Amino acid sequence: MATGRGRLLQLYWRGLQALRLPPGGVGAATGPDGEAAGPAGFRERRSGGGEGPDAEGRGAGGCRRAPRGCSALLHGKGPGARSASRAVLNQCARRGKHCEQRPKDRLVSLERMPPEILLKIFSYLDAVTLLCTGCVNRRFYHLANDNFIWFRIYTTAFSPKRCNWKVNSAEKTAVSMKSLSVEDKEAGYWKKEFITKQRASVKAVLAQVLQPVNPDTGLPVKTKEALSFSFSRISGLCWVIILKAKNGQEYVMEHTDVSVHDSSVTILWYGKNWPQLAMLAALDLCGVTPVFMDRSKAPSKNGPRWHSLIAKYNLSNLTESTMIGWDSLIRIFCLHPGLLVGLWKREEELAFVMANLHFHHLVEKSTLGSATVPYELPPHTPLLDDHPEYGLHGYQLHVDMHSGGIFYLCGTFRNLFTKKGSIENGYVKLVVIRFKNNTEHLPLIGKFGLSWRTDVFDGCIKSCSIMDVTLLDEYGKPFWCFSSPVCMRSSGPSDGPNFLGQTYCVDYVDSEGKVHVELVWIKETEEYFIVSLVLYLRTAKINQWFGTAY
Repeated sequence: MATGRGRLLQLYWRGLQALRLPPGGVGAATGPDGEAAGPAGFRERRSGGGEGPDAEGRGAGGCRRAPRGCSALLHGKGPGARSASRAVLNQCARRGKHCEQRPKDRLVSLERMPPEILLKIFSYLDAVTLLCTGCVNRRFYHLANDNFIWFRIYTTAFSPKRCNWKVNSAEKTAVSMKSLSVEDKEAGYWKKEFITKQRASVKAVLAQVLQPVNPDTGLPVKTKEALSFSFSRISGLCWVIILKAKNGQEYVMEHTDVSVHDSSVTILWYGKNWPQLAMLAALDLCGVTPVFMDRSKAPSKNGPRWHSLIAKYNLSNLTESTMIGWDSLIRIFCLHPGLLVGLWKREEELAFVMANLHFHHLVEKSTLGSATVPYELPPHTPLLDDHPEYGLHGYQLHVDMHSGGIFYLCGTFRNLFTKKGSIENGYVKLVVIRFKNNTEHLPLIGKFGLSWRTDVFDGCIKSCSIMDVTLLDEYGKPFWCFSSPVCMRSSGPSDGPNFLGQTYCVDYVDSEGKVHVELVWIKETEEYFIVSLVLYLRTAKINQWFGTAY
């Protein structure tokens, strides 16, 4: 009996809580002016002290109040009153459950909203937020391509300058006709037009930065400024590597450190979250900039960004033939153009990735390409060669050898020439430093080596460094430029009369030419001397550059 009464009272109390009624029933705890005290001190106004047609109105939470006489039945005596009270309690319990479930049924979701309301909401978003919204799902993508929204954004951003005079009827007609043609365009047309216009403005800014050219280097004067931290902070320029797995998965890593030199930039990636090397197939190097450049504020990393492919690398080429050096912890591999990959010796996993990029067309390559297609160089117009029978003349070479901010060699060589007869096996030989001329020999300053570091260890690999080469033609235009890791290999004892010591050589080869450097180790002074430096230029490159037929 006691258990049954307890359950009845529990149901009664739940019903009262759901109906927001006082514990004494409908007629309990009345306040002044016919108000009944509700939950949390709120009061409900009653008409005539609970009598009349409004006594059975709606209470708090949208539930109907108990019918008149409910309290009398609940507190009455006798079999009839008990059965009636049970019926009322069951009714109150059912209403309580209904009130508890009603708010869940009324939950509003953006997915359930009609497209008209979503388009109205999207119309208040800016371009960056609208592009991010289109990445949520397929429905939002199609709605975020609405031409009317993007036409408003386009006309607001690129509207002509306002004038003080009134617009004539012809201009009004043109504007109205342009607005009518919005819906005739395919979905996303004005979105593409807006992004194209934004990219054109970025190109205009870059053209101003890269316009003045240094006559001594043949490179834009402000290239170093354009790649510096201050400009990168404004433009949002950074570099990423995209590691592509064999199963199609991609891992994007942003650069950890950037070092800007006289004619090149070194970009470094390292960390603890490298994917397993056995899973990876390729690596893409890309420059990244915000789609919309706003100089008034720092760019956001969460906004839409433009990827410009610089180079692709095949990680299956990490073999003995591409290994250029090692120490007690890592082995380093060189992949052209200019990529250095460090692997831990013990685990054979990635330790770091280092990219070395020459200034020549670097800003354009980092900003004006696409995610799948690199920046295409402008078509070259063949230059006039006044005296093709005399070969090459008036060339200028600048060479840097450095690592970790330390320069071992920084030399400029002018008035280089070669005769037409110096062509062997498809190469034109251009001698810079002659072995027999002691006055041309140059020393390497400091301890020669390539510095590396990760978040845990750092070190230096002897006999390796970064070489930057800038070769200008007789008109002062860049003819051949590269930045790449190189290694120094032993070639036996010196057989020359002026040097007694071990000789070494440094070689570099790409599709446009070769570089060969010979060095001698002087034990007494503990330094390397460059005793020979020769460039080998492909005749196909020369013919394409000058329109000749060597």
